[in-house]
Amino acid sequence: MKHDPVLSPSPIVPTVDFEAEGIQHGFLRLPYSRDDSAWGSILIPITVARNGQGPTALLTGGNHGDEYEGPIALFDLARRLSVEEITGRVVIVPALNYPAFRAGRRTSPIDRGNLNRSFPGRPFGNPTEKIADYVTRHLLPLADIVLDFHSGGRTLDFVPFAAAHILRDKRQEAAAFAAVAAFGAPWSVKMLEIDAVGMFDTTAEEMGKVFVTTELGGGGTASARTAGIAKRGVSNLLRHAGILKGDVEPTRSRWLDMPGDDCFTFSEMDAMMEPLVDLGEAVRKGQPIGRAWSIERTGLAPFEFRAKMDGILAARHFPGLVKAGDCIAVIGVADEVP
Repeated sequence: MKHDPVLSPSPIVPTVDFEAEGIQHGFLRLPYSRDDSAWGSILIPITVARNGQGPTALLTGGNHGDEYEGPIALFDLARRLSVEEITGRVVIVPALNYPAFRAGRRTSPIDRGNLNRSFPGRPFGNPTEKIADYVTRHLLPLADIVLDFHSGGRTLDFVPFAAAHILRDKRQEAAAFAAVAAFGAPWSVKMLEIDAVGMFDTTAEEMGKVFVTTELGGGGTASARTAGIAKRGVSNLLRHAGILKGDVEPTRSRWLDMPGDDCFTFSEMDAMMEPLVDLGEAVRKGQPIGRAWSIERTGLAPFEFRAKMDGILAARHFPGLVKAGDCIAVIGVADEVP
């Protein structure tokens, strides 16, 4: 029997009322029958704050479970937000792929699902697809502006930036870049995705939403600096949207453009990486940016990776060992914000 995802109800049941005034802390309850709990559920924490009529912000973290700045900022916001300081509605899901977040993994330990490659999802699919479907059909329609926090996880490290995508709809694009500027990360990026199929970003943008994402660090951890950037940024974005009272806190940011495939460097071998450039440093086309050393025997010369363009090192592979196909460096073109 063929299922129609538009007509099929989501198995996820919220314990909060999205239309009620005030602040509610609850769960998105996803039934999950398993060996140790036949009628068990996955309880995804959610907070909804509403005060009168106004725009709605959907704030999510933990789309990948080993990225922590977003969950830190959003668990903090859910605790300290008061209804008196907002106009409109804020929907906070600090750990969207909750099974992955609990396991400290990029993908779900239940079904190996990468949530950010599972959109728009399926209500009758695996747990990861069910989460994506609920976000697509029940959370995104509520939202005027969406902030989905990301970092590099265990395998990448980034200069801290907020980002939006180049879009066909230039009014939507301009609104997204204005929100990026308001977030106020040290870097602001015009994003080029190398793997956009099934992404939350793509689904939200196709629905006409103002969508902002981030990459705020990496290595499977957070720092005081990057957590602070996330906390300040989410408050700035809510102020920019007219939801949170107060003015956007002015910050200095620089724009990074990723204009094409030459931004990305991939390893063609399994090896040990020696970085030759640190994050944020300037590089010139042809400059060596890393060495790949054979780990199978001594006496072999390393392979040198060279920059394919001028710019700054915006991201790098984090673990010391790389595999063939790993992205080992991303270069961006930097400009001062006007």
